[in-house]
Amino acid sequence: MKSKFAKRLFILLALAFFACRPASTPIPTPTPTPKVAPTASITPLPQSRLEVQEETLRGTQVTVWHAWFGTEASLFQSQVARFNTDNPWGIVVLIQPQGNFTELFETATNSLISNQRPDIVITLPEQALVWDKKGAVLDLTPYLSDPVFGLTESELSDFPSLFLAGDAPGGRRLGMPAQRTGRFLLYNQSWARELGFNSAPTTSAEFADQACTANHSMRSDATTDNDGQGGWLVDSHPMTVLAWMQAFDGGLIERDGYRFLTHPNLNALTFLKELYERGCAWMPVDGNDADHFSARRALFMTASLDEFFEISQTFLRAENQDTWTVLAFPGTNGTTFFTYGSSYILLKSDTTRQLAAWLFVRWMLSPENQAQWVKSTGLFPLRASAMNALQDYGREHPQWQTAVELLPVGQVPPLIPSWRKARPILSDAFLSIFRSNISTGQLSAVLARIDGTLRDLQSESDP
Repeated sequence: MKSKFAKRLFILLALAFFACRPASTPIPTPTPTPKVAPTASITPLPQSRLEVQEETLRGTQVTVWHAWFGTEASLFQSQVARFNTDNPWGIVVLIQPQGNFTELFETATNSLISNQRPDIVITLPEQALVWDKKGAVLDLTPYLSDPVFGLTESELSDFPSLFLAGDAPGGRRLGMPAQRTGRFLLYNQSWARELGFNSAPTTSAEFADQACTANHSMRSDATTDNDGQGGWLVDSHPMTVLAWMQAFDGGLIERDGYRFLTHPNLNALTFLKELYERGCAWMPVDGNDADHFSARRALFMTASLDEFFEISQTFLRAENQDTWTVLAFPGTNGTTFFTYGSSYILLKSDTTRQLAAWLFVRWMLSPENQAQWVKSTGLFPLRASAMNALQDYGREHPQWQTAVELLPVGQVPPLIPSWRKARPILSDAFLSIFRSNISTGQLSAVLARIDGTLRDLQSESDP
């Protein structure tokens, strides 16, 4: 009995033990940690530093004075009309033609002391320097670099540095190029090949050789009336004179002042005067240079880019199928030429009008507008990217294309206010060397007298 009871007690205690023991705790399933999406970084919108609220531009009127006529004036008027219709700011541009550049300069200068000054003057850079001395010209540097209304680095680099240099004296941006042309030598390749020359001259010695050979061919024929012809048609345009002097490592400026009498300048003018005395350069008494050039009375002539179309037409009228091309001026150490033209000059007013004027200028300088400007005027494109739309034009106008390819050797005229007065003096002095009975031995004395005149001009107060 005792053994059965003990066994039963053991079983009860065992049941009691297991009944009182807590059940085993289940292992919890891990709860996945929710993934938090990364917060997108917000790039702040660029802010203008010009302190003009964009909405204040609406209805702002901008007055532009210019001296253009003909094709340029018509194209400008049509582009202004398009800007007035399409610009998103509601800016209105008003045009007031002012005759020639001399009249424009005088009228604009007089306006500086009145409340009737224009917002933009399209004029020559040296004229703007006079107004800058009076504190009237707006420095465009803050406008070009503005994060909202300016130009990006890539856009600014789209302008050839040669064109920008003409409006930046002392590192300040007093304007932007409106149009640029250049003065070049023109060369009859077909006639040169018949004379035995298979390539254009690249030095002054080669130039003299070909010019004198052309003159010799005239002397060798049965006609005596043309014995003084055949070489280079003397040209006294100030950019021609500058280019010849620069090709001989000379120039007009030394230490920020005029200095005409230097050995390089004397060498350049002596070279040209000797060509003239030998009959290898000549000056016609009648007719225009293009007529003589197309009639093979000159192997070389000088012309500006805007004259190329008319010269081509002259060849057509003369039924002359000769091929002619464009050269820079050859010297002792390379070739060069000068670019020049008008610029957009902004005069100081209030901040809203100044910004409105700048936005119009920026729009005018777009590659699309520049391509249209080239097709209408035949001048240089002011933006490299405009060439993408001018490939067909370049093929149809090979002389223009060659001129564009010569831009790396181009230079700009002196950035001195008195240059506007010095230009005609330089031209007249150069012309007198050929028209007067002045020998090469007298050139230094002539240049010394010109030197004094140019120095006096620089010291004069403007205008």
